[in-house]
Amino acid sequence: MKQTMEDREIVALKAQLAQVEKENEMLKFKLLQHENILEGALDAVAIFDENMRFIDVNSAACHMFQLQKKELCKRNLYDFLSLIPSNQIRQVIDDIYHDDPVRKELIVKLDNGQVKFLEISLRKKAINGYDLAMIKDVSFKKMLERERTINEQLFKDLFHRAVDGIVIFDQNGDFIDANGSFCASFEITKMQLNSFGLEDFIDKHEKYRLDNLWKMLKENGSAKGELPVILKNGSKKIFEFTTTSNIIDGFYMAIMRDITEKRSMEIQLYKSEERFREVFENAIDAIMIWDKHGQIMKVNQAASRTFELNETELVRRNILDFVDQTSPSFLKVKNEYFNTGAIREELLFHMPNGQNKELEFTSKMDILDGHHLTIFRNVSERKRMEKILRESEHKFRSIFDGAMDGIILFNHSFEIIEANETAKKILNLKSEDIKSSRICDILFSHAHADPEYKTLESYEENIQEIMYTNENGEEMILEIALKNHINENMNLAVFRDVTEKRELEEQLRKSDTLNVVGELAAGIAHEIRNPMTALKGFIQLLEGSVKEDFSMYFNVITSELSRIESIITEFLILARPQAIQYSNKDIGTIVKETMELLNAQAILVNVQMQLNIEENLPLLFCEPNQLKQVFINVLKNAIEVMPDGGQIDVTVKRKNEDQLLISIRDRGSGISQDKIKRLGQPFYTTKERGTGLGLMVSYKIIEEHQGQVEVESEEGKGTTFHITLPITQ
Repeated sequence: MKQTMEDREIVALKAQLAQVEKENEMLKFKLLQHENILEGALDAVAIFDENMRFIDVNSAACHMFQLQKKELCKRNLYDFLSLIPSNQIRQVIDDIYHDDPVRKELIVKLDNGQVKFLEISLRKKAINGYDLAMIKDVSFKKMLERERTINEQLFKDLFHRAVDGIVIFDQNGDFIDANGSFCASFEITKMQLNSFGLEDFIDKHEKYRLDNLWKMLKENGSAKGELPVILKNGSKKIFEFTTTSNIIDGFYMAIMRDITEKRSMEIQLYKSEERFREVFENAIDAIMIWDKHGQIMKVNQAASRTFELNETELVRRNILDFVDQTSPSFLKVKNEYFNTGAIREELLFHMPNGQNKELEFTSKMDILDGHHLTIFRNVSERKRMEKILRESEHKFRSIFDGAMDGIILFNHSFEIIEANETAKKILNLKSEDIKSSRICDILFSHAHADPEYKTLESYEENIQEIMYTNENGEEMILEIALKNHINENMNLAVFRDVTEKRELEEQLRKSDTLNVVGELAAGIAHEIRNPMTALKGFIQLLEGSVKEDFSMYFNVITSELSRIESIITEFLILARPQAIQYSNKDIGTIVKETMELLNAQAILVNVQMQLNIEENLPLLFCEPNQLKQVFINVLKNAIEVMPDGGQIDVTVKRKNEDQLLISIRDRGSGISQDKIKRLGQPFYTTKERGTGLGLMVSYKIIEEHQGQVEVESEEGKGTTFHITLPITQ
């Protein structure tokens, strides 16, 4: 019985064990099923304890946090919330628990520094007292939302700040919205925008363009092209447009760019190209375009004429075929050209017919697509003309520089262009002085002001004389003639110094006067001497026959007759050379004796004569009587110019080793400079009753002694005669 009960219990226990095993298998199956579901879930699943420590996680959670399950289960959710301020973390967690089961967003930072946005849903005590969390990575969604926000902002910025006009319009062409550039281009305001449509700005003759626009939009959803418009003020513009349909709520958007100026420039460019083509084809100079290897690409007709080949043959040639590449001048030009990229030079070019031509050329590198542009001009004829011109200029320069006369070239403003060396020598001026002056200031300074051009024309007709005073105060007489308009803006003045010539002519006139005076003196002397001989004879007879004592009277008569004979002798000095006996005499004695002769006459008018003779003077080779006559004439004049008395100073001294100087100074009224120049001329005198013969004879005597007479005078203070005589002849 007992055995039976035990068996039954065993059977029951076995049955219960089988049931439990069955249930365990079922639980295992469900657990495995749940684990598979959990592992296969796309969202992360995590089990947290009350401190937010990971208890268990699925693969998606490991992938999300980029950690192994074993490592992640050692971590706490707080470890990944470093981007949330510490004082806000607790509040964030409380919000997650409080708002269950609403999903909340968290921002986490992984160990590798990656930042993710997580959307979390939490169930409290869902599994064995632990919290179950469903976590979803919404980083990509956040990124898309951020990009959408940025794109919307960028679109707004682009729309409002775009340089091109942007307009949104409906299917009827009425404007819905537009940016500022569009309004500015169409010269309307934002307020006026809704009152217009595209059709309002299209000319009726251009309507077909608008129809084509709608057709392309319907067929293709977009359209491009150009649209001429007429603004409300009547001005015309051309817009380049790109249009897209259904861009915003079924509206159209067009980007419109004002290309009016561009089209105008294109037209100008086209015209410029046309003009360039005309210039290129019809230019007188040869024009050639060639590549970097020297191969000729394009030429004009002038190039064909210059190089004596037609265009077809010329473009087959290389530019180097026409030059001597070994020439030093070519190598120099080549190096300079490739160093600077541009050059202007001349070279000798060999033509196909064997002729050589000197060509001047201007070349520019890389004008287009690496090509070179060269413009040629035949200067062979110019070279020949330049040679002739140089030779002509050389001849002119030789004549100009070697001329005995002064030559000055000046322009119509009287500014001196050039002057030869003779002109500079005559005028006593340096090159810089003469070129910085005007001819009027130099040669015609005697005029009241700068003369007009017509005033100078009188000098062109006749040779005239002018007075010129140089920087040293020396006056000279210039003979001058002008030639106007010898070249463009150029005139010629030719002049010479005739001062010496005029002085010689003046001396010749004086000589003629002296000749006449001499002939007259000879005649007078001849006529007077005959009666003088008779008088002297009868006086001698009378003196012997008269018994009474009239010797005093006879002596006076004889003395006066001798005086008359002496005057006649002076006249004869003018008439013919005298046989003069020169000897060595003491000049001091001669002067002293002369002063003694005139001392009585000087005392009568209260004039004192003071003599100062230097010691040890050498003897003077002279004719003493003639020198006495000179000193008498000068001293008498000195006495006569001081009627109220005064002093005469006579000084005799040695001037140098070869000359003696006798100076006679009075305190009279003096002589003006213009009168001093005429002293010694026949019959010129400053005295009322004088003849002028005394000084004339005196000058003649000193001249025969090879001496000089210089007069120094100051009006109101007196006059000094300086007589210089050579010690030996």
